[in-house]
Amino acid sequence: MVGYDAKAARCTWTALIVLLLAYLVYLIRATLFIFVLALLFAYLLSPLVNLIGRILPSGKTHTRAPALAVAYIILVGVVVLLAIQFGTVAVRQAEALAVSFPPMIRNTVTSWQNARTGLESLDALKQQAMDGFQTKVAELVSTLPSASMRIVAAVSNLIYVVIIPVLAFLFLKDAEALRRHILELVADESRRAVIEDVIADIHVLLARYMRALVVLAAAAFAAYGIFFAILGVPYGVLLAAMGGMLEFIPMIGPLVSIVIVTLVAGIATGHWIAIVIFMIAFRMVQDYVISPHLMERGVAIHPLLVLFGVFAGAEIAGIPGTFLSVPALAMVRIVYVRVRKAGQARIATSGAGT
Repeated sequence: MVGYDAKAARCTWTALIVLLLAYLVYLIRATLFIFVLALLFAYLLSPLVNLIGRILPSGKTHTRAPALAVAYIILVGVVVLLAIQFGTVAVRQAEALAVSFPPMIRNTVTSWQNARTGLESLDALKQQAMDGFQTKVAELVSTLPSASMRIVAAVSNLIYVVIIPVLAFLFLKDAEALRRHILELVADESRRAVIEDVIADIHVLLARYMRALVVLAAAAFAAYGIFFAILGVPYGVLLAAMGGMLEFIPMIGPLVSIVIVTLVAGIATGHWIAIVIFMIAFRMVQDYVISPHLMERGVAIHPLLVLFGVFAGAEIAGIPGTFLSVPALAMVRIVYVRVRKAGQARIATSGAGT
């Protein structure tokens, strides 16, 4: 007769609970993504709030509400200014690109074909391949303006524009209280210390990660914008904004921006060599100088693991999954390292006691 094993039963129930929680998270992933965006937005705004809090006189209540109010007023002003300066220009350029780019592709391909008319080696197979290439490129690029317009429409959705800053306000206002409540759930002192260390590491990770993303996106936007203005690219603001936004998607985003920006700018101006040289030089500086300096602590993940996380996140949750893949992997690494160190410390303590 098989006896009852209490340890095996606990392990089984624990595994079932973990699976049920994972399934529940998957079901409510859209709602969780909004809260995660609000949390990341709070980390993005936190340095400004802390700076204003040090400047403003602290009353008897020591509340962060005045600093938060001033920070949100500054944020609204900056967003309105950027929308006036760049948003309307990018939308107009997207509309113009949707109309003019397919004829530009046909003209470019036609000029390539005319340059090869003296070569009788162009047989029917090569001609068919050229036509197929023209069709695929036209289909790919013609969808870019509509995609950018959909992104602008999604960002301008009122409910998310309102909810995310409100949630971020609550995160910033009650961050210390939330941390205390989480720690109070754990009665064991040693486990509480481990959880406190994990929370502190995740706090540093998210702060550095958001700062790195914003700096990388701003660097891409500024570099693209200045170079395209010098080169006279007719859709410079749109391409610079697109390149900056794609920096928020790890690994895949920069590769996509290279293809899109080079293709559109090259066909629009014909300065292929200058554009290719600029893109190579910029990616070298961005990927091997700026990015490692910004992410030297907390996000130390092997590129193969990053690629795995990006593709896995895309399969699970699409673009939100790719965006959150790197911080999620970094959090898993933090938890593993902290739990492993705590286990080694307990082993060392018990060995010293004996």
